[in-house]
Amino acid sequence: MCDTLCVLGGGAALFAKNSDRPVGEDQVVAAHPRRRAGGTVRTQYLELPDTGAHATVLSRPTWLWGAEHGVNEHGVAVGNEMVLTVDDPGPAPAALIGMDLVRLGLERGADARGAVDVITALLERHGQGGVADAVHGLAYWSSFLVCDPLEAWVLETSGRRWAARPLAGGGAISNRLILRDDWTLAARDVAPGTDIDSWRDPSSSTAFADGRLAAGRAFVAGRPAGARRCDPRPAVAHLRDHGTGPWGAPGGDGEVVPAPADTGVDGAGITVCMHVADVEVTAASMVAELRVGGGGRGRAWAALGSPCASVYVPLLLPGTSGRGRHPEPAAVPGALGDAGVARRFAALGRAAARTPGALGRIRSVLGPLEAALWDEAEGIGADAARWAAFAEGVGASLASALDALDDLAAADVPPGPDGAPGPTGPSR
Repeated sequence: MCDTLCVLGGGAALFAKNSDRPVGEDQVVAAHPRRRAGGTVRTQYLELPDTGAHATVLSRPTWLWGAEHGVNEHGVAVGNEMVLTVDDPGPAPAALIGMDLVRLGLERGADARGAVDVITALLERHGQGGVADAVHGLAYWSSFLVCDPLEAWVLETSGRRWAARPLAGGGAISNRLILRDDWTLAARDVAPGTDIDSWRDPSSSTAFADGRLAAGRAFVAGRPAGARRCDPRPAVAHLRDHGTGPWGAPGGDGEVVPAPADTGVDGAGITVCMHVADVEVTAASMVAELRVGGGGRGRAWAALGSPCASVYVPLLLPGTSGRGRHPEPAAVPGALGDAGVARRFAALGRAAARTPGALGRIRSVLGPLEAALWDEAEGIGADAARWAAFAEGVGASLASALDALDDLAAADVPPGPDGAPGPTGPSR
Protein backbone atom coordinates (compact mmCIF):
# COMPACT_ATOMS: atom_id res chain seq x y z
CA MET A 1 0.00 0.00 0.00
CA CYS A 2 1.18 3.52 -0.68
CA ASP A 3 0.17 7.16 -1.12
CA THR A 4 1.48 9.44 -3.87
CA LEU A 5 0.73 13.06 -4.81
CA CYS A 6 2.07 15.94 -6.86
CA VAL A 7 1.45 19.68 -7.04
CA LEU A 8 2.22 21.74 -10.16
CA GLY A 9 2.72 25.48 -10.36
CA GLY A 10 5.01 28.22 -11.62
CA GLY A 11 7.25 25.96 -13.71
CA ALA A 12 7.93 23.58 -10.84
CA ALA A 13 6.37 20.51 -9.32
CA LEU A 14 6.31 18.95 -5.88
CA PHE A 15 6.20 15.13 -5.78
CA ALA A 16 5.65 13.18 -2.57
CA LYS A 17 5.22 9.50 -1.76
CA ASN A 18 5.04 7.15 1.20
CA SER A 19 6.06 3.60 0.29
CA ASP A 20 4.16 1.12 2.46
CA ARG A 21 5.61 -2.38 2.57
CA PRO A 22 5.56 -5.54 4.74
CA VAL A 23 7.08 -5.31 8.21
CA GLY A 24 10.70 -6.47 8.22
CA GLU A 25 11.50 -5.58 4.59
CA ASP A 26 14.42 -3.16 4.15
CA GLN A 27 14.18 -0.26 1.66
CA VAL A 28 17.08 1.94 0.60
CA VAL A 29 17.73 5.04 -1.52
CA ALA A 30 20.62 5.39 -3.95
CA ALA A 31 21.78 7.23 -7.07
CA HIS A 32 22.21 5.32 -10.33
CA PRO A 33 24.30 6.84 -13.16
CA ARG A 34 23.46 6.91 -16.85
CA ARG A 35 23.75 3.60 -18.67
CA ARG A 36 24.53 3.19 -22.35
CA ALA A 37 22.31 1.14 -24.63
CA GLY A 38 23.44 -2.35 -25.50
CA GLY A 39 23.03 -5.90 -24.33
CA THR A 40 20.24 -6.76 -21.96
CA VAL A 41 18.96 -5.62 -18.58
CA ARG A 42 17.59 -8.03 -15.98
CA THR A 43 14.39 -6.86 -14.29
CA GLN A 44 12.86 -8.85 -11.41
CA TYR A 45 11.71 -11.74 -13.58
CA LEU A 46 12.47 -10.84 -17.21
CA GLU A 47 15.53 -10.05 -19.30
CA LEU A 48 14.89 -7.16 -21.73
CA PRO A 49 16.91 -5.44 -24.46
CA ASP A 50 18.75 -2.58 -22.77
CA THR A 51 17.96 0.74 -24.44
CA GLY A 52 20.10 2.64 -21.93
CA ALA A 53 19.14 4.61 -18.87
CA HIS A 54 18.91 8.19 -17.67
CA ALA A 55 20.57 8.94 -14.34
CA THR A 56 18.16 8.33 -11.47
CA VAL A 57 17.68 8.43 -7.73
CA LEU A 58 15.61 5.40 -6.69
CA SER A 59 14.00 4.14 -3.49
CA ARG A 60 13.63 0.36 -3.61
CA PRO A 61 13.19 -2.69 -1.37
CA THR A 62 16.58 -4.38 -1.25
CA TRP A 63 15.32 -7.65 -2.81
CA LEU A 64 13.78 -5.91 -5.83
CA TRP A 65 15.42 -4.61 -9.02
CA GLY A 66 12.64 -2.08 -9.51
CA ALA A 67 11.74 0.96 -7.44
CA GLU A 68 8.81 2.14 -5.35
CA HIS A 69 9.50 5.74 -6.38
CA GLY A 70 12.23 7.91 -7.80
CA VAL A 71 13.31 10.84 -9.94
CA ASN A 72 15.51 11.04 -13.06
CA GLU A 73 17.93 13.62 -14.46
CA HIS A 74 15.17 15.26 -16.54
CA GLY A 75 13.00 15.98 -13.51
CA VAL A 76 10.56 13.12 -14.07
CA ALA A 77 9.16 11.45 -10.92
CA VAL A 78 7.15 8.22 -10.74
CA GLY A 79 5.47 6.36 -7.89
CA ASN A 80 3.17 3.34 -7.93
CA GLU A 81 0.30 1.88 -5.88
CA MET A 82 -1.23 -1.56 -5.50
CA VAL A 83 -4.80 -1.71 -6.89
CA LEU A 84 -7.41 -4.47 -6.57
CA THR A 85 -9.36 -5.34 -9.71
CA VAL A 86 -11.62 -8.05 -11.13
CA ASP A 87 -8.57 -9.64 -12.80
CA ASP A 88 -6.82 -12.03 -10.38
CA PRO A 89 -3.05 -11.40 -10.50
CA GLY A 90 -2.25 -14.67 -8.72
CA PRO A 91 -2.23 -17.00 -11.77
CA ALA A 92 -0.47 -14.51 -14.08
CA PRO A 93 2.96 -15.74 -15.20
CA ALA A 94 6.01 -13.88 -13.94
CA ALA A 95 6.53 -10.81 -16.12
CA LEU A 96 7.00 -7.14 -15.21
CA ILE A 97 5.87 -5.95 -11.78
CA GLY A 98 4.86 -2.42 -10.86
CA MET A 99 8.26 -1.57 -9.40
CA ASP A 100 10.00 -2.69 -12.61
CA LEU A 101 7.75 -0.31 -14.54
CA VAL A 102 8.53 2.59 -12.18
CA ARG A 103 12.26 2.12 -12.75
CA LEU A 104 11.99 1.55 -16.50
CA GLY A 105 9.77 4.62 -16.88
CA LEU A 106 12.39 6.72 -15.12
CA GLU A 107 15.33 5.18 -16.97
CA ARG A 108 13.76 5.69 -20.40
CA GLY A 109 11.36 8.65 -20.11
CA ALA A 110 12.60 12.21 -20.71
CA ASP A 111 9.29 13.80 -19.64
CA ALA A 112 6.08 12.69 -17.95
CA ARG A 113 4.23 11.77 -21.13
CA GLY A 114 7.29 9.93 -22.39
CA ALA A 115 7.48 7.89 -19.18
CA VAL A 116 3.76 7.02 -19.52
CA ASP A 117 4.42 5.86 -23.08
CA VAL A 118 7.39 3.75 -21.95
CA ILE A 119 5.42 2.07 -19.17
CA THR A 120 2.36 1.31 -21.29
CA ALA A 121 4.37 0.01 -24.26
CA LEU A 122 6.29 -2.37 -21.99
CA LEU A 123 3.08 -3.43 -20.27
CA GLU A 124 1.37 -4.28 -23.56
CA ARG A 125 4.38 -6.15 -24.90
CA HIS A 126 5.54 -8.10 -21.84
CA GLY A 127 2.56 -8.17 -19.49
CA GLN A 128 2.38 -7.79 -15.74
CA GLY A 129 2.79 -10.54 -13.17
CA GLY A 130 4.87 -12.11 -10.44
CA VAL A 131 5.22 -11.82 -6.67
CA ALA A 132 5.90 -8.25 -5.56
CA ASP A 133 5.47 -8.83 -1.81
CA ALA A 134 7.72 -11.74 -0.83
CA VAL A 135 6.63 -11.77 2.81
CA HIS A 136 3.00 -12.50 1.95
CA GLY A 137 3.69 -14.16 -1.44
CA LEU A 138 1.50 -11.49 -3.04
CA ALA A 139 1.16 -10.48 -6.68
CA TYR A 140 -0.78 -7.35 -7.62
CA TRP A 141 -1.50 -4.81 -10.33
CA SER A 142 -0.37 -1.19 -10.06
CA SER A 143 -1.49 2.35 -10.68
CA PHE A 144 1.06 5.12 -11.22
CA LEU A 145 1.45 8.84 -10.72
CA VAL A 146 3.93 10.27 -13.25
CA CYS A 147 4.95 13.92 -13.25
CA ASP A 148 7.54 16.41 -14.42
CA PRO A 149 7.75 20.17 -13.72
CA LEU A 150 4.98 20.94 -16.24
CA GLU A 151 2.50 18.06 -16.26
CA ALA A 152 1.25 15.04 -14.35
CA TRP A 153 -0.55 11.82 -15.30
CA VAL A 154 -2.45 9.11 -13.48
CA LEU A 155 -2.10 5.67 -15.08
CA GLU A 156 -4.17 2.66 -13.94
CA THR A 157 -3.69 -0.97 -14.94
CA SER A 158 -5.31 -4.38 -14.65
CA GLY A 159 -3.20 -7.08 -16.25
CA ARG A 160 -2.24 -5.75 -19.69
CA ARG A 161 -5.15 -3.32 -19.76
CA TRP A 162 -4.46 0.32 -18.93
CA ALA A 163 -5.98 3.80 -19.04
CA ALA A 164 -4.55 7.25 -18.24
CA ARG A 165 -5.36 10.93 -18.08
CA PRO A 166 -3.52 14.15 -17.20
CA LEU A 167 -3.94 15.76 -13.77
CA ALA A 168 -4.40 19.50 -14.16
CA GLY A 169 -2.50 21.27 -11.38
CA GLY A 170 -1.59 17.97 -9.76
CA GLY A 171 -3.46 15.30 -7.84
CA ALA A 172 -3.24 12.31 -5.52
CA ILE A 173 -3.59 8.53 -5.77
CA SER A 174 -3.82 5.71 -3.25
CA ASN A 175 -4.67 2.00 -3.29
CA ARG A 176 -7.82 2.21 -5.37
CA LEU A 177 -8.87 3.06 -8.91
CA ILE A 178 -9.88 6.69 -9.41
CA LEU A 179 -10.47 6.91 -13.18
CA ARG A 180 -14.01 6.69 -14.55
CA ASP A 181 -14.78 7.41 -18.21
CA ASP A 182 -12.61 10.55 -18.04
CA TRP A 183 -9.46 8.89 -19.35
CA THR A 184 -7.78 10.30 -22.47
CA LEU A 185 -5.38 7.44 -23.33
CA ALA A 186 -5.94 3.69 -23.09
CA ALA A 187 -4.88 0.29 -24.37
CA ARG A 188 -6.25 -0.69 -27.77
CA ASP A 189 -8.68 -3.20 -26.27
CA VAL A 190 -10.30 -0.63 -23.94
CA ALA A 191 -13.53 0.48 -25.63
CA PRO A 192 -14.33 4.20 -25.86
CA GLY A 193 -16.46 5.33 -22.93
CA THR A 194 -15.35 2.48 -20.65
CA ASP A 195 -15.83 3.30 -16.97
CA ILE A 196 -12.52 2.20 -15.43
CA ASP A 197 -14.27 1.80 -12.09
CA SER A 198 -15.88 -1.28 -13.67
CA TRP A 199 -12.45 -2.91 -13.30
CA ARG A 200 -12.62 -2.52 -9.50
CA ASP A 201 -13.03 -5.74 -7.50
CA PRO A 202 -16.50 -5.33 -5.89
CA SER A 203 -15.66 -7.90 -3.20
CA SER A 204 -12.79 -5.80 -1.83
CA SER A 205 -13.52 -2.81 0.37
CA THR A 206 -11.72 0.41 -0.51
CA ALA A 207 -12.05 1.74 3.05
CA PHE A 208 -8.34 1.20 3.72
CA ALA A 209 -7.53 3.61 0.86
CA ASP A 210 -10.42 6.09 0.90
CA GLY A 211 -9.31 8.10 3.93
CA ARG A 212 -5.72 8.36 2.78
CA LEU A 213 -6.81 9.38 -0.71
CA ALA A 214 -9.04 12.08 0.75
CA ALA A 215 -6.12 13.37 2.84
CA GLY A 216 -3.88 13.54 -0.24
CA ARG A 217 -6.50 15.36 -2.27
CA ALA A 218 -7.09 17.83 0.55
CA PHE A 219 -3.38 18.57 0.71
CA VAL A 220 -3.17 19.25 -3.05
CA ALA A 221 -6.33 21.40 -3.01
CA GLY A 222 -5.06 23.40 -0.05
CA ARG A 223 -1.73 24.43 -1.53
CA PRO A 224 -1.65 28.19 -2.17
CA ALA A 225 -0.84 29.79 -5.50
CA GLY A 226 2.58 31.32 -6.04
CA ALA A 227 6.13 30.42 -5.17
CA ARG A 228 5.28 28.60 -1.95
CA ARG A 229 2.91 26.18 -3.67
CA CYS A 230 5.76 23.70 -4.03
CA ASP A 231 7.23 24.21 -0.54
CA PRO A 232 8.47 20.76 0.60
CA ARG A 233 8.00 21.34 4.36
CA PRO A 234 4.17 21.05 4.36
CA ALA A 235 4.51 17.91 2.21
CA VAL A 236 6.68 16.27 4.88
CA ALA A 237 4.07 17.20 7.50
CA HIS A 238 1.39 15.58 5.32
CA LEU A 239 3.40 12.37 4.96
CA ARG A 240 3.55 12.19 8.78
CA ASP A 241 -0.26 12.40 9.09
CA HIS A 242 -1.57 9.98 11.74
CA GLY A 243 -5.20 10.71 10.98
CA THR A 244 -5.60 14.16 12.49
CA GLY A 245 -3.88 16.13 9.74
CA PRO A 246 -0.32 17.20 8.89
CA TRP A 247 2.20 17.63 11.69
CA GLY A 248 5.95 17.64 12.21
CA ALA A 249 7.12 19.97 9.43
CA PRO A 250 10.94 20.21 9.44
CA GLY A 251 12.07 23.02 11.71
CA GLY A 252 8.56 23.59 13.04
CA ASP A 253 7.20 23.40 16.56
CA GLY A 254 3.99 21.77 17.65
CA GLU A 255 2.41 18.71 19.17
CA VAL A 256 3.75 15.24 18.42
CA VAL A 257 0.82 13.16 17.17
CA PRO A 258 0.99 9.45 18.05
CA ALA A 259 0.01 6.70 15.62
CA PRO A 260 -3.60 5.47 15.92
CA ALA A 261 -4.13 2.57 18.29
CA ASP A 262 -6.84 0.96 16.14
CA THR A 263 -7.01 0.89 12.35
CA GLY A 264 -10.45 -0.75 12.26
CA VAL A 265 -11.61 -4.10 10.92
CA ASP A 266 -11.94 -2.77 7.35
CA GLY A 267 -8.80 -0.66 7.56
CA ALA A 268 -10.68 2.65 7.51
CA GLY A 269 -8.40 3.90 10.29
CA ILE A 270 -5.18 3.31 8.36
CA THR A 271 -3.34 6.61 8.02
CA VAL A 272 -0.93 8.23 5.56
CA CYS A 273 1.99 7.47 7.89
CA MET A 274 1.09 3.80 8.09
CA HIS A 275 1.34 1.55 11.13
CA VAL A 276 -0.62 -1.69 10.73
CA ALA A 277 0.82 -3.77 13.56
CA ASP A 278 2.99 -6.67 12.37
CA VAL A 279 1.61 -6.44 8.83
CA GLU A 280 2.34 -3.23 6.90
CA VAL A 281 4.25 -0.02 7.61
CA THR A 282 5.63 2.95 5.75
CA ALA A 283 9.10 1.70 4.85
CA ALA A 284 10.46 4.78 3.06
CA SER A 285 9.33 8.20 1.93
CA MET A 286 10.40 10.93 -0.45
CA VAL A 287 9.54 14.52 -1.33
CA ALA A 288 11.06 15.95 -4.52
CA GLU A 289 11.12 19.42 -6.02
CA LEU A 290 11.20 19.24 -9.83
CA ARG A 291 12.27 22.27 -11.86
CA VAL A 292 12.13 23.23 -15.53
CA GLY A 293 15.57 23.22 -17.21
CA GLY A 294 17.40 26.41 -16.43
CA GLY A 295 15.55 26.81 -13.14
CA GLY A 296 18.31 25.18 -11.14
CA ARG A 297 18.96 21.62 -10.01
CA GLY A 298 16.09 19.75 -8.42
CA ARG A 299 16.30 18.58 -4.84
CA ALA A 300 14.70 15.80 -2.84
CA TRP A 301 14.31 14.83 0.78
CA ALA A 302 14.34 11.10 1.55
CA ALA A 303 13.46 9.23 4.73
CA LEU A 304 14.08 5.60 5.68
CA GLY A 305 11.44 3.88 7.79
CA SER A 306 8.30 5.53 9.18
CA PRO A 307 8.12 9.28 8.42
CA CYS A 308 7.14 10.03 12.02
CA ALA A 309 10.25 8.30 13.40
CA SER A 310 12.79 9.28 10.77
CA VAL A 311 14.72 12.15 9.23
CA TYR A 312 14.02 13.55 5.76
CA VAL A 313 17.58 13.90 4.52
CA PRO A 314 18.21 16.53 1.80
CA LEU A 315 19.84 15.36 -1.43
CA LEU A 316 20.69 16.87 -4.81
CA LEU A 317 19.04 15.26 -7.81
CA PRO A 318 20.92 14.41 -11.02
CA GLY A 319 20.69 16.90 -13.86
CA THR A 320 22.06 17.88 -17.25
CA SER A 321 23.79 20.99 -18.56
CA GLY A 322 25.16 22.45 -21.78
CA ARG A 323 24.30 21.73 -25.39
CA GLY A 324 25.75 18.27 -25.05
CA ARG A 325 23.50 17.68 -22.06
CA HIS A 326 26.48 16.93 -19.85
CA PRO A 327 25.43 14.80 -16.86
CA GLU A 328 25.52 16.40 -13.43
CA PRO A 329 25.63 13.64 -10.81
CA ALA A 330 23.34 13.40 -7.83
CA ALA A 331 24.58 13.91 -4.28
CA VAL A 332 22.97 11.18 -2.17
CA PRO A 333 24.31 10.29 1.29
CA GLY A 334 25.63 6.74 1.33
CA ALA A 335 23.83 6.12 4.63
CA LEU A 336 20.50 6.15 2.75
CA GLY A 337 21.67 3.13 0.76
CA ASP A 338 22.67 1.16 3.87
CA ALA A 339 20.16 -1.59 4.75
CA GLY A 340 21.47 -1.58 8.32
CA VAL A 341 20.56 2.09 8.73
CA ALA A 342 17.15 1.42 7.19
CA ARG A 343 16.60 -1.42 9.68
CA ARG A 344 17.41 0.83 12.63
CA PHE A 345 14.93 3.49 11.50
CA ALA A 346 12.28 0.82 10.89
CA ALA A 347 12.73 -0.43 14.45
CA LEU A 348 12.19 3.10 15.76
CA GLY A 349 8.96 3.33 13.76
CA ARG A 350 7.63 0.13 15.30
CA ALA A 351 8.65 1.29 18.78
CA ALA A 352 6.89 4.61 18.19
CA ALA A 353 3.64 2.80 17.42
CA ARG A 354 3.87 0.31 20.30
CA THR A 355 5.45 2.17 23.21
CA PRO A 356 3.53 5.06 24.84
CA GLY A 357 5.59 8.22 24.87
CA ALA A 358 8.29 6.82 22.60
CA LEU A 359 7.47 9.06 19.64
CA GLY A 360 7.91 12.21 21.71
CA ARG A 361 11.39 11.15 22.71
CA ILE A 362 12.23 10.11 19.14
CA ARG A 363 11.18 13.49 17.76
CA SER A 364 13.16 15.30 20.49
CA VAL A 365 16.31 13.71 19.04
CA LEU A 366 15.50 13.52 15.33
CA GLY A 367 13.61 16.80 14.97
CA PRO A 368 16.57 19.10 15.74
CA LEU A 369 18.84 17.00 13.49
CA GLU A 370 16.38 17.22 10.62
CA ALA A 371 16.03 20.98 11.03
CA ALA A 372 19.82 21.41 11.09
CA LEU A 373 20.28 19.31 7.94
CA TRP A 374 17.60 21.29 6.06
CA ASP A 375 19.12 24.60 7.13
CA GLU A 376 22.60 23.49 6.08
CA ALA A 377 21.40 22.22 2.70
CA GLU A 378 19.54 25.46 1.98
CA GLY A 379 22.80 27.35 2.39
CA ILE A 380 24.71 25.22 -0.11
CA GLY A 381 23.00 26.49 -3.25
CA ALA A 382 24.17 24.75 -6.43
CA ASP A 383 27.77 24.11 -5.35
CA ALA A 384 28.35 20.46 -6.31
CA ALA A 385 31.50 20.12 -4.22
CA ARG A 386 29.73 21.36 -1.10
CA TRP A 387 26.81 19.01 -1.78
CA ALA A 388 29.23 16.09 -2.01
CA ALA A 389 30.81 17.08 1.31
CA PHE A 390 27.38 17.47 2.89
CA ALA A 391 26.34 13.99 1.71
CA GLU A 392 29.58 12.54 3.06
CA GLY A 393 28.92 13.93 6.55
CA VAL A 394 25.28 12.86 6.90
CA GLY A 395 26.11 9.28 7.88
CA ALA A 396 27.85 10.24 11.11
CA SER A 397 25.00 12.55 12.11
CA LEU A 398 22.40 9.84 11.57
CA ALA A 399 24.49 7.25 13.40
CA SER A 400 24.85 9.53 16.43
CA ALA A 401 21.10 10.14 16.60
CA LEU A 402 20.28 6.46 16.20
CA ASP A 403 22.78 5.54 18.92
CA ALA A 404 21.00 7.92 21.29
CA LEU A 405 17.76 6.00 20.70
CA ASP A 406 19.21 2.50 20.73
CA ASP A 407 17.31 1.42 23.84
CA LEU A 408 13.98 2.08 22.11
CA ALA A 409 15.01 0.16 19.01
CA ALA A 410 16.32 -2.72 21.14
CA ALA A 411 12.93 -3.03 22.84
CA ASP A 412 11.24 -3.54 19.46
CA VAL A 413 10.01 -7.06 18.70
CA PRO A 414 11.25 -7.93 15.19
CA PRO A 415 9.39 -10.21 12.77
CA GLY A 416 9.66 -13.96 13.33
CA PRO A 417 12.55 -16.11 12.02
CA ASP A 418 10.68 -16.94 8.82
CA GLY A 419 10.15 -13.25 8.08
CA ALA A 420 6.38 -13.56 8.41
CA PRO A 421 5.08 -10.49 10.23
CA GLY A 422 1.72 -11.91 11.27
CA PRO A 423 -1.77 -12.33 9.86
CA THR A 424 -2.65 -10.96 6.44
CA GLY A 425 -3.93 -7.39 6.62
CA PRO A 426 -6.01 -5.28 4.27
CA SER A 427 -3.49 -5.61 1.45
CA ARG A 428 -5.30 -8.77 0.23
